[in-house]
Amino acid sequence: MGKKIKKEVEPPPKDVFDPLSVESKKAATVVLMLSSPEEEVLSKACEAIYKFASKGEENKLTLLDLGALEPLFKLVTHEDPIVRRNATMVVGVMASHNDVKKSLRQLDVTSAFIARLAPEEDVVTHEFASLCLVHMAAEYNSKVQIFEQGGLEPLISLLGSPDPDVKKNCVECIYNMVQDFQSRAAVRELNVIPPLLDLLKSDYPIIQLLALKTLGIISIDRETRVMLREHQGLDHLFKILETKEFNDLHVEALGVVANCLEDVDTMQLIQETGGLRKLLAFTEVSTLTDFQKNAAKAIAKAAYDPENRKILNEQEVEKCLVTLLGTDNDGTKIAASQAIAAMCENLASKQTIGTLGIPQLVQLLSSDNEEVKEAAATALVNLTTAHPANASAVAEADGIEPLINLLSSKRDGVVASAATVLTNLATQEPLRLSIQSHGIMTAIVEPLHSTNSIVQSRAALTVAAVGCDADARTELRNSGGLDPLIKLLYSKHDEVRRNACWAVMVCAADDPTAAAMTRLGALDILEEINLSIGRKNNFSDAALDKILDHNLPQKYSQMGFLTSSNIITDGFYDFGQVKPGVKLLSLEELSAQQLNDRRAIILVNSKTPELELTAPPVATDEKSPQDFLSSRVTTSSSSTNRKISRERARKGKGKKEEEKPKEEEPEPVMPKIVEEVPLKALWYPPVDSILVDYITEVSKTILPLPTTKEQVVALAQFVAEKMGGPIETDKLHEFSWELHISEIEYELKCNVVPIGKINKGTFYHRALLFKVLADRIGVSCSLVRGEYTRAWNEVKLVDDSPLGIPGLLLPPQVYIVDLMYQPGNLMKEGSPEADRYGRI
Repeated sequence: MGKKIKKEVEPPPKDVFDPLSVESKKAATVVLMLSSPEEEVLSKACEAIYKFASKGEENKLTLLDLGALEPLFKLVTHEDPIVRRNATMVVGVMASHNDVKKSLRQLDVTSAFIARLAPEEDVVTHEFASLCLVHMAAEYNSKVQIFEQGGLEPLISLLGSPDPDVKKNCVECIYNMVQDFQSRAAVRELNVIPPLLDLLKSDYPIIQLLALKTLGIISIDRETRVMLREHQGLDHLFKILETKEFNDLHVEALGVVANCLEDVDTMQLIQETGGLRKLLAFTEVSTLTDFQKNAAKAIAKAAYDPENRKILNEQEVEKCLVTLLGTDNDGTKIAASQAIAAMCENLASKQTIGTLGIPQLVQLLSSDNEEVKEAAATALVNLTTAHPANASAVAEADGIEPLINLLSSKRDGVVASAATVLTNLATQEPLRLSIQSHGIMTAIVEPLHSTNSIVQSRAALTVAAVGCDADARTELRNSGGLDPLIKLLYSKHDEVRRNACWAVMVCAADDPTAAAMTRLGALDILEEINLSIGRKNNFSDAALDKILDHNLPQKYSQMGFLTSSNIITDGFYDFGQVKPGVKLLSLEELSAQQLNDRRAIILVNSKTPELELTAPPVATDEKSPQDFLSSRVTTSSSSTNRKISRERARKGKGKKEEEKPKEEEPEPVMPKIVEEVPLKALWYPPVDSILVDYITEVSKTILPLPTTKEQVVALAQFVAEKMGGPIETDKLHEFSWELHISEIEYELKCNVVPIGKINKGTFYHRALLFKVLADRIGVSCSLVRGEYTRAWNEVKLVDDSPLGIPGLLLPPQVYIVDLMYQPGNLMKEGSPEADRYGRI
């Protein structure tokens, strides 16, 4: 019984391998283990690879080259949670490498990592899955994938995770995602505002910063700003701004507030709670240059709304902005200048800033930073527009010279703004004269050559503003400014072309400038513009008319009318109607032509040339008609030539002058050597002595008449008498004026006929003579060309009061003067009688 029973132990199964610990110092070996079917091996292999990958970027690339990424990604969806977690850790760490990210995109991993954000996964899995998505969301295509695969909702849910790393990764991923507008709208619908505001209370600055950056992006949308206001988000933001310890968050918090300030309702709320005044106070005393710069930008954005400008003005924002102009940071100066430019839409702000800030802005015009110059000049544009007091303040602050200096800047915005400020100043005559004295017209030539349409437009406008002074026009002409100005008429930009036409119209106020512009082709292009419906503008007609006002023969031939302000002077000639674009030959060229069968050219000239030497004799009956029409005189700058005989002057011969007797001198001196100066023949139109007599006669007999009406009637009768008398309507065809004109042409051997020699004149001869004589005695009238040799004069006369009321003034009426049938008869414009006169 005491015998001990021995228990037999069963041997282990033959197909089971005893546990084995494997150690390896080679990554390749561990990568091979990722294909093991054993969960423990997979888990430990992932652990080892994680430690290896965490040591640096080179190790991540080594793992990629060893082909570890694909088996690792397969393990991310493994059924074992530990394997899944460890594999996620490895891929999350490796995803920071760019080459790894490219491979991950090819493997289409986003849906797998979104699945790892599920609530049943552990915190570590959440951390590294979100980390991988952070890296992936930095690229646009991956953002789209995350959005389309529903990744935003689990990311937002995990903003409330107890783990700070998970919060950090999720909010950073959301920040990357909301750079795209679709994601911004989606997170708003998923109610992202409350969890983001909770993150502002985090103990970790990086989480607070990312939350603020995200709020800064999504608050670009108005609907999000409304939600932010409804969740008392502004209170959270101002708490950060009021806390000195959060200095590193102030700039980002201000960015969110800046977006909110764009809404009038939010602006009013901030004002009512005192937040706006606090914000301005923070800005003035802040030592953070970025904060001051962003505050100025926030004010500028808010100031685009009229109601916001009113609120900002009530809070005296102008003082804050002027203070910021004096900072040492160029970015702050630029932002403050831009804010001032925006606030100037409010008249009260424009006045306040004009008083406080113009000297500082003028100083900024001399900055070394071109952007500062541009911002300051733009602010001055808005300050001086339609505000004479501010324009004067710029001049008083010695701003004219630096503004003119800016016209040579290489930055187009600087030049355009400087030109506009100068244009604003030039609306006041004293300032315009001051601008002109600083050489504005010479300085503006370079901007006129610019290829930038805005600069071209503003430069042309400056020329229009300053060119009303004769000295300025002379300076522009002498400095070569007319050529680029005329070229701007060819511009395809409507505003450039319009302003160029305006400038041409202004500068064509004197003969030399108008003549120079004509030589440069201004007439051609203006005629072309006016024929185009699309290119014609308010000033193109006026510019053409203004240039033609200094070339009345061309105007009358081309336009067919002369206004009462177009005074016919000596040297005028009526060539007849021509088509637009046809240029007339000069009177000298026409006089030199052989006699032909075209209509005669009617010459008006009662002036004897004023010469330094003795004038040629007046034509007499003994002198040939051809000599009468081709009178030539010579001039010389040498005083010795002033005593040349009348005959030699008439023939234009420059023979060597006979030696003068030497004058006695008190002391012997070396004899003077007088060099021969060749005489250059100048052509002058022949003097119409008969027209001279007409002018003398009407000045004596008609000018003294007491009323304009009597003067008009008497002058009409005088003209008719000198040109063949009244003609009966039914006998007009018997009035052989054509033969008479032909006889004069044959007599003179020339197509140019002085008007005084015409004894039988029809409508257009009489109307021209009436206009010539009326202009000489101060009777205002116009000259209008009709068809078929018709022409007439229009005068404005005041009728007697139809009611007989003394002192009752009536507007003047336009009358057509009859010079043919009943000379002196005045026909009211538009009446059947007047219409027949112009047609029959």
